[in-house]
Amino acid sequence: MAPPPPPPNKNNDLRLEFLRTIAQKNVIPKPLRKSQIELAQADTTNQKAPKKSYRRHKGARQLISEETKRINSILEQEQLLYDADSKYVRKTPKVTFFNVSAPPSIKPTKKYCDITGLNGPYKSPTNNIRYHNSEIYQFVVKPMAPGVDQEYLKLRGANFVLK
Repeated sequence: MAPPPPPPNKNNDLRLEFLRTIAQKNVIPKPLRKSQIELAQADTTNQKAPKKSYRRHKGARQLISEETKRINSILEQEQLLYDADSKYVRKTPKVTFFNVSAPPSIKPTKKYCDITGLNGPYKSPTNNIRYHNSEIYQFVVKPMAPGVDQEYLKLRGANFVLK
């Protein structure tokens, strides 16, 4: 035996109405007959096909200029509304440029050899010069004079001056 239907109330009616509208939108259409397909094709052959618009990615300059134009037009429209409604003058500057600055990178900085410019994973403990391999350390960095190492560090911007 089926359970008795719930008592009618406004919330249930609204829910049913909502479900009916969704069900109408989600109806699966019946397959077309051959005669309907031929009629649809005959209608489309008489009409010109619309041109396909090919999407092209815009450059950063173009995007920025379009955005400034859009913002300036919005500001002008608001100013016209204020002028028409009251004597209040809104003092907003026109947008003339965008600041495209980014936060510092999270990636660690790359370390290069101060002598050769190759990848420099090693650092001399005595004078903090970065070097590529043991040959460079043995023949160049280790016998280096005290003033020369400061010149290499100055090129990198890591020199220290004692006063």
